[in-house]
Amino acid sequence: MKKDRYKFKKKLYDKKDFPKIKIIPKKLNKSWGKGKFVMPSPLEVNTLMKKVPKGKLTTINEIRKKLAKKHKTITACPIVTGIFSWIAANAAKEDIQDGKKNITPYWRTLKSDGKINEKYPGGIPFQKKKLVNENHKIVLKGKKYFVENFENKLAKL
Repeated sequence: MKKDRYKFKKKLYDKKDFPKIKIIPKKLNKSWGKGKFVMPSPLEVNTLMKKVPKGKLTTINEIRKKLAKKHKTITACPIVTGIFSWIAANAAKEDIQDGKKNITPYWRTLKSDGKINEKYPGGIPFQKKKLVNENHKIVLKGKKYFVENFENKLAKL
């Protein structure tokens, strides 16, 4: 067995000292608000991504709202949440490679504006195929792909 075979699964389960609750820096008060924010654990992000049923979607911002509510903070860090969603997606790819069926459906987690995340495993082609198979309509705007009317298909997390 190769040493790095489960690199992302390992990162997913590595708690370090997450979640962390911190005070929102003054320079971010305009965009984030005043108070505290949470830096979630990778597993918390994965758990929310895993809850999205077939035919439904979520966005990074929806996940952030749920995490902020859970931790009683104003918001969740968009950078940390985004990185951990990418780790969850790559851990799911490792599960696919192992032949597992019950994986985190990462293709259902979109960027905040309904854009498909090109950095997730399989890139745009894989995710487009998965989303179309779940009856979502994909539209091209410029060079980016979006799920049409994604707001109407958001899951209650």
